[in-house]
Amino acid sequence: MTPERFAKIKEVLNRRQPDLTVITDNVHKSRNLSAIVRTCDAVGISHVHSADPDDGFGTYHGTAKGSHRWVNVSIHEGVEKPIQMLQEQGFKVYAATLTDRAVDYRTLDYTQPCAILLGAEKFGVSDTAADLADEHIIVPMMGMVESFNVSVAGAIILAEAQRQRSLANMYSESRMDPQEYQKTLFEWAQPQIARFCQERRLAYPELAEDGEIVEPSKWYQEVREIRAERKRHKMQL
Repeated sequence: MTPERFAKIKEVLNRRQPDLTVITDNVHKSRNLSAIVRTCDAVGISHVHSADPDDGFGTYHGTAKGSHRWVNVSIHEGVEKPIQMLQEQGFKVYAATLTDRAVDYRTLDYTQPCAILLGAEKFGVSDTAADLADEHIIVPMMGMVESFNVSVAGAIILAEAQRQRSLANMYSESRMDPQEYQKTLFEWAQPQIARFCQERRLAYPELAEDGEIVEPSKWYQEVREIRAERKRHKMQL
C-alpha cells in the first residue's frame, strides 16, 4: 500500500453519497448491469440494489469487474422489497419510465435522498414498481427511437444527480456513517486481511496513517491466541 494509493482510497470514500442509489428492476443483461455499476462508482454511489436479475448478478467480460470491488450490490427477490425498504429510510424513488405522469428528469431534486429505478431492457419498469415509485422521469428523445439503452439512460440521469450534488457541495466532505467509513476503508485498503478476518469472525485490526496495520506482529500474536482459545473451548464442549 503506497501513501498515494491510500490517499486516493480516502479521497474516493470522502465523496461517497450514502443517500443516492440505483434499483434495477429485472435488468438481466450482464453487460448492462456492469455498466450501471461502473457509472454508480463514477458518481459516488456505494450501494446498488438489483431485483430479480436473471441468473443472478454477473459481470460482462472486463466491463466493470474493477468497479464491483468499490460498489456493493444487493440482490433482492422482487422489486417491491428494495423500493419499500428505501422509502422507509426516507428515500424518494424516481422511476425512469414512459408514462403520462413522467416529467423531464432534469426537473427533480437529486440532492434529497433518492433512488433511480431502472427497468428491464425489453419491458422497462414493471407495473408494480411504477405504482410504488414516488416520481416518474423521462429523458427527452429527439429521434425515432423511444428510449436510450438502460445503462445509457442511467448514466444520463446520474450525471444530472452528480451535477446537482456538486453545486450543493455534497462531495466536499465525508457523508458516510463513521463506523461504515472505517469498515470500508479497511476493506479497500487491506482486502486480503479483511477476508481473513471475515472468514474467522475476527475484528479488523487498527490501520495506521499510511494504510498499514498498526503493530502487525502484535496483531498476529493476538490472532493466534484467539484461535487457540477458541480451539480449547471447542474441545471442552
